[in-house]
Amino acid sequence: MSDMREPAAILIDWGTTNFRAWLISGADDILDRCEAPSGIMQVPAGGFPHTLGTHVGNWRAAHHGLPVLMSGMIGSKQGWAEAPYAPCPAGIEELAKAVIPVPDEDAVFIVPGISYKAPDGRHDVMRGEEVQIFGSLAQDAKGRQVFCLPGTHSKWAAVENGQVVWFATAMTGEVWSVMSEHSILGRLMEGGTMDDKDAFRQGLVLSGKPGGLLNHLFSVRAEGLFDVIPASGLRSYLSGILIGHEVRAMLPLARPDGLVTLIGRPDVTELYSAVIASLETATAAITAETATLRGLTHIQEAMKHD
Repeated sequence: MSDMREPAAILIDWGTTNFRAWLISGADDILDRCEAPSGIMQVPAGGFPHTLGTHVGNWRAAHHGLPVLMSGMIGSKQGWAEAPYAPCPAGIEELAKAVIPVPDEDAVFIVPGISYKAPDGRHDVMRGEEVQIFGSLAQDAKGRQVFCLPGTHSKWAAVENGQVVWFATAMTGEVWSVMSEHSILGRLMEGGTMDDKDAFRQGLVLSGKPGGLLNHLFSVRAEGLFDVIPASGLRSYLSGILIGHEVRAMLPLARPDGLVTLIGRPDVTELYSAVIASLETATAAITAETATLRGLTHIQEAMKHD
């Protein structure tokens, strides 16, 4: 009988900017972890084997043959090996069947992302977030489960009968960054934090008024010039505008039966929770790490039964 405390797998979330890995026991406990700014954009051509060895090579050497399961942008065209998207509707079983082995590596696998084609022909894609969604599913829930994953590219997704049937992306985080750092709006901003709750609330309120996003964005400069919003609160004000517009646009599309499950960092999910609550919709939250580990574990189990 195997010791459930012994290492059973290495699970990896390898994104654009960061590399995160966990050494997992047979009882799904975290035995060790590694995090580094070694995302795919920081890895030179042909450097993925070396980067993997640098970060988890000691785990693999100590436990020969330990399976490695990776998700995220590592499976993109710019990653180590391209794992073609699994089309919606897609569940854990479809993902497990589409997992690819990494060429010339022993027991190293990549989870594919998923793609969606809307009735009007619009396409959307995700890599990594699908793992977190499947790690956050309420196993006994019936009907439609809706998820929001705030971030650089926020994802909203709906799951029915264990399969992702719809999702959409909002470039909220990236637009906030670009507007703050590379536009005229950022010239009046002071400080790098977003902790002005009153300024955030004012931005949120504005997002529900006439004028539209493009008009509302310029108010960041105008209200700053007239000191209506202090320079130290302009980043929060911009955040309130963008998140407000995102949530107001996405909630009707997502059509939650009940609550929206938020997946991400607590400081960010708290902002989204406040916005969603203001629109009379309940929320629950789970951390990205917990969701990722659960999702990769579920997929690995499905691979064994494939």
